[in-house]
Amino acid sequence: MFARTQEVLLNTSAQLSLPLYLPDDETFASFYPGENAALLAALQVMLDREHGSYLYFWSRKGGGRSHLLHAACAALSARAKAVGYVPLDKRTWFVPEVLEGMEQLALVTIDNIECIVGDPPWEMAIFNLYNRIQETGRTRLIISGNCPPRQLNLSLPDLASRLDWGQIYRLQPLSDEEKGYALQMRAKLRGFEFPEDVIRFLLKRLERDMRTLSATLDQLDHASIRAQRKLTIPFVKAILNL
Repeated sequence: MFARTQEVLLNTSAQLSLPLYLPDDETFASFYPGENAALLAALQVMLDREHGSYLYFWSRKGGGRSHLLHAACAALSARAKAVGYVPLDKRTWFVPEVLEGMEQLALVTIDNIECIVGDPPWEMAIFNLYNRIQETGRTRLIISGNCPPRQLNLSLPDLASRLDWGQIYRLQPLSDEEKGYALQMRAKLRGFEFPEDVIRFLLKRLERDMRTLSATLDQLDHASIRAQRKLTIPFVKAILNL
């Protein structure tokens, strides 16, 4: 997966910085909508507005949450807006104080909020950021989780109630057929064909979440370029040791 790096400098006493990594191919154009038209429309309206707003969406792991957050960041970055992406599944890389000053950004996205359930410093940091964003009224805030806010079992009740106030959507899972369409769409955007028989083969042999399937697409694309070969089932078997 190719990535570009944007460093977001935060106004904190510790002079912290959080590098923002946006995969080049995780944009709205490469996201297959399935039954998520309402969520995508809400995100587009939110990003087009100049004032602050809040949206929460949830799905199981591998359902496309990170893709949509990356896409939102990419969309505003393309307009020269300052954005922040906070992947809480990687919170060991940074400290809660990294959120200080983020209310000055045009967009803040917080991924995998379920990862800080029962962690008081992180819960309080997100609660305080939410309140600062509401006070300034300029920042768009998007949070993703693996369940609705009220089911997170947060130890800070006030944070649970705050997260439940705004727009809340479930990111609907794709059917196997739709996953095939999504893979073909991403392949075409990258300039190669992903044969239907290969896709059916992969759906039978691999974990069928889109994160796994997309990573496999990247691996096969690179292998195909190196070997100067088209994607066939025998070639895929050899590359993936299936």
